Amino acid sequence: MPKLYQAMGLALLVAVTQTSCSSAKLATAQADAPKTENTEKAKPASKGGLKSYEEVITRNAVSDQGVFTVHKVGDKYYYEIPDSLLQRDFLWISRFANLPSGLGGGYVNAGSSVNEQMVEWQKLGDKLLLKTKSYNAYAADSLPISLSVKANNYQPTLYAFDIAALSKDSSGYVIDVTKFFQSDIKAFSGLDSDMRKEYKVSKLDDSRSFIHSVKSFPLNIEVKQDFTYDAAEPPSHSATGAISLMMNQSMVLLPEVPMQPRINDHRVGYFNINQIDYGSEALKADEKSYIRRWRLVPKDIEAYKRGELVEPVKPIVYYLDPATPEKLRPYIKAGVEQWNEAFESAGFKNAIIAKDPPSPEEDPDFSPEDARYSIIRYVASTTRNAMGPSVSDPRSGEIIESDIIWYHNHLRSYRNRYLLETGAANPSARTLDTPLDDLGEMMKEVITHEVGHALGLPHNMKASAAYPTDSLRSAEFTQKNGIAATIMDYARYNYVAQPGDKGVRFVRQLGPYDHYVINWGYRYLPDAKSPEQEVPTLSKWIEENTGNPVYQFGSGSGGYDPESQTEGIGDDVVKASTYGLANLKRVAPNLYAWTAAQTNDYDDLEELYGELLGVWSRYIGHVVTNVGGVREDRLKPSQQGYVYTPVSSKKQAESLNWLLQNAFSSPEWLNQTEISRNIHHANQVENVRNLQVRHLNNLLSADRMARLMENEVKGVNYNALDMVRDLQHGIWSEVYNGQKVDIYRRNLQKAYLDRVNYLLNEEPARGRSSRYGTPVDLSQSDIRSVLRGELVKLQSQLKRSQSRYANDLTRYHVDDAIVRIDNILNPKKS
Repeated sequence: MPKLYQAMGLALLVAVTQTSCSSAKLATAQADAPKTENTEKAKPASKGGLKSYEEVITRNAVSDQGVFTVHKVGDKYYYEIPDSLLQRDFLWISRFANLPSGLGGGYVNAGSSVNEQMVEWQKLGDKLLLKTKSYNAYAADSLPISLSVKANNYQPTLYAFDIAALSKDSSGYVIDVTKFFQSDIKAFSGLDSDMRKEYKVSKLDDSRSFIHSVKSFPLNIEVKQDFTYDAAEPPSHSATGAISLMMNQSMVLLPEVPMQPRINDHRVGYFNINQIDYGSEALKADEKSYIRRWRLVPKDIEAYKRGELVEPVKPIVYYLDPATPEKLRPYIKAGVEQWNEAFESAGFKNAIIAKDPPSPEEDPDFSPEDARYSIIRYVASTTRNAMGPSVSDPRSGEIIESDIIWYHNHLRSYRNRYLLETGAANPSARTLDTPLDDLGEMMKEVITHEVGHALGLPHNMKASAAYPTDSLRSAEFTQKNGIAATIMDYARYNYVAQPGDKGVRFVRQLGPYDHYVINWGYRYLPDAKSPEQEVPTLSKWIEENTGNPVYQFGSGSGGYDPESQTEGIGDDVVKASTYGLANLKRVAPNLYAWTAAQTNDYDDLEELYGELLGVWSRYIGHVVTNVGGVREDRLKPSQQGYVYTPVSSKKQAESLNWLLQNAFSSPEWLNQTEISRNIHHANQVENVRNLQVRHLNNLLSADRMARLMENEVKGVNYNALDMVRDLQHGIWSEVYNGQKVDIYRRNLQKAYLDRVNYLLNEEPARGRSSRYGTPVDLSQSDIRSVLRGELVKLQSQLKRSQSRYANDLTRYHVDDAIVRIDNILNPKKS
């Protein structure tokens, strides 16, 4: 057994170190325990109907010792389970080991987790049961109510195994697991119900399915299953009518004594696990939430107490995938170890380490699939993404293993965004051949972001609003503070910086919130003997920073908080989007010269032009959120202020006016002849229509209008009527001014009528709840009254303007609009 594995195993098993057990990972043929052959003669069957050990585990058995001893006898596999490990907690992780291209739409890859569940082995008569186990409902065993908790939360039996024999010394049980691992059991399957429906899977083909390998380690067992399903519409190789995939089933022994959990606080951003505690003294079951984090314990607690930086007993270690290109390795390692800056704020030095994969000579057993290693996986896939998943102990939130996944094509997305968002002010971005150092810096920060997820940190979309927008044009400010208060925001590039802003930072970096949140979650509190004893200190740290935007958290969910949006930067979305749009208008005329003129090919030009439209759309979307917007501040009653504060009437009106000028006007700046006449034959107008209609419908959504109606009772003098009047007058301005209506505006005006018709006549009248959870009963809301009243006024204006138009297209458009409105106001009953 390799020395590293022995050392890690010993460290994990010694309770006083409080270090975590490693999670199981996909195991290939590595790190095997010594194989032994049983050469003893078979003995007669034992009493009670069981066979003797020697009859089952014959002299031809190949045995692999580990947490359970695994025996292979011919084509059969047996587990020998010690009695001491019955009713111990195991974590069972089902992952893809190999899979066909296109499965799951391209966002599923080798190593992706399909399911995680806690299990335990129980003996019942002459059977061993594999049962799932949950900590969602909990009460201490010492409390009488624990009996009721168990009785009312009975867990499913996943499989029942006949006991084939007792172990040699009668201290364990031998079971045949062959049929179990050759069966299509839903709890462990890689194909969920949606995939089975999409690919029209009928059944598992037993003749083409088998156990590939079974490996046992001191803390885990790894099983690979090679499955082939009959499928009428497989994601690839359609002529075969089949889906073949390899699943890896990992079973990990969890620590006998769980790590002391840390109670979650919604004012700070951590992934969490939840439990219902029926032992609470409150008049109801108490929902407890614990953060997900690695177990870090200082080697020298007394030095740590004195404020010295101390190394942890067991640092977090990531190994690079052997498939990682050599030129990218320094940037990936730097991205991992950048977190040491934040861990020093929590009192730890060298808390997280990145290592190159050992050579075969250094460690012949090394594999990215081995449970001993957390890996930065480099995936050969055209998917443009990166991910930072982790596996945690469901009892305590302890993260026990993590794989960071980097998809090969992801840097292309970053290059494109770099060119589009910073090219106006950043000469090095004006090329398809981005300098390696620039690409490396981008990759480093993406890796830091994904490692942040693996440390337990979700996105913090509110951090991008912590800095004054104009400060992002300052070299001194951005070089020191970055462009957002955390690396965990989607603030990728500084699109605010303008030409002439010298020395500004364009790429995101670690920020002050990252130091704050790591200290909050990972600071070791040696005097706190329970999670509850930590709470006063943790709350004090939060409340010391009340009102400081740098230390605020917002998930970005809900879609109503303009300070908590993906891809936004700066505290004023109108100003930031104005700067960003000004830069796009500088980039668009140069896009041909920076791409097709250099490559003598239009593919990159077409790709980047499509993404330019997407960037413009994001800038628009940021401003839309101001209208009917509500700022959310995560506060407790002990803190001053309100949790929800509507955006001021002035800011809402200003935002609507900005949208009329920059989103709903005719975007002539997009009509670049060298682009439009070389990448498509007739899509220019339709592309713009799609984009504008998306944001128009977003403005005229039931949930946004419901929030605007509520402004009447919240003291904000900008309501749904104000918004609809401003929007309608702006979109139909030509009718009020007697001007010709161009093709972009004709499309937009028709879309406006379609949306109003939808809200007046097609939206369900009752029981309607928007996607964001704002309850809206349109039949009893003022929304329909407002829309109907303003639509009548618009029809009257259109009728008055009919005779003004000599232009046939405009006149026909106005005539058509009058008829459409009449049909909306007087719908025909079917």
